[in-house]
Amino acid sequence: MTAAPARPDLRYTVDDRWGRVPEHLAHTDVAAVDVAPDGTVYLFTRNRNGVVVLDPDGTVLTAWGDGIFHTPHGLTLAPDGTVWCVDCGDHTVRRFTPDGRLLQTIGTPGVASDTGYGRRGPVVVHLNETVQRPAGPFNGCTNLTVAPTGELFVADGYGNCRVHRFTADGELVDSWGGIGTGPGEFHLPHAICATSDGHLLVGDRENDRIQIFDLDGTYVAEWTDVQRPCDIAVDAAGLVYVAELWRPGGNASFTRGASTTDRPGRVSVFDRNGSVVARWGASTVMRDAPGNFIAPHGIAVDPTGAVYVAEVTGTFGVAAGRVPADMAGHQLQKFTPIG
Repeated sequence: MTAAPARPDLRYTVDDRWGRVPEHLAHTDVAAVDVAPDGTVYLFTRNRNGVVVLDPDGTVLTAWGDGIFHTPHGLTLAPDGTVWCVDCGDHTVRRFTPDGRLLQTIGTPGVASDTGYGRRGPVVVHLNETVQRPAGPFNGCTNLTVAPTGELFVADGYGNCRVHRFTADGELVDSWGGIGTGPGEFHLPHAICATSDGHLLVGDRENDRIQIFDLDGTYVAEWTDVQRPCDIAVDAAGLVYVAELWRPGGNASFTRGASTTDRPGRVSVFDRNGSVVARWGASTVMRDAPGNFIAPHGIAVDPTGAVYVAEVTGTFGVAAGRVPADMAGHQLQKFTPIG
């Protein structure tokens, strides 16, 4: 496959069978992916609800976490090699050693903060619209990033509308965010990524934008040429890679209203100024073909420039009736740079 022409050097070959696991580790979703400096790949999977660790060739090294997680969502490798796992269904963030020994838990397992979130009548855009007020950690937390300062920032999105700032030891420092579409407001803060220059990129998913903040939570700017941003990764050169979720025709956005056309999932690459330099995968034909996407939910870039895209095909696609069951295996693709 070939990326968009704005950066002709960003070209890849695609392997949609990379990292296929043995039957006893089978899963219905890969909710998140991250890559260690040595190329070891960590997957956060659903159905078996645990972490699968693979070597750079895609061979399973180990797996752990069965029985711990409720709804795996985000996974981040910290600079010290520990593994942060965000469980949106359990309202917790946990830190593990690379081999799965639990070191720390932030949040109370099974206890959500009081935001008023829940079903009350028909939903227009997303269940997140039932959030009545911002609150502390956590209610449906989504992703975590480690800033250059060592501080932790957590997007708390499904049942809240906040970003929470913690010390490196996990003590709450501050929270910000409100309900809405204005600067510093959110409808499902889903992705979060710290940059080397001390900024935070927050994927405001159901507002179709990425908001940029400094580490104190001050709004800086936003990028709007984006669709339902689910996860964000930044490479060594500062390029920003975004996994963007499918919006079926007729589904709505808080900022753009109902979509009259089907808008498939895709990957977009932005430069430091927010200009799109590459984009691929937006096809309504053969959604499970190599290089296309059903439900891109996680993204990572390894030290060689290879891009890994994880998909929640079982939850978003098959279970919801959007794609047939024979597409269930389309959950992880590796895009290797050419040249």
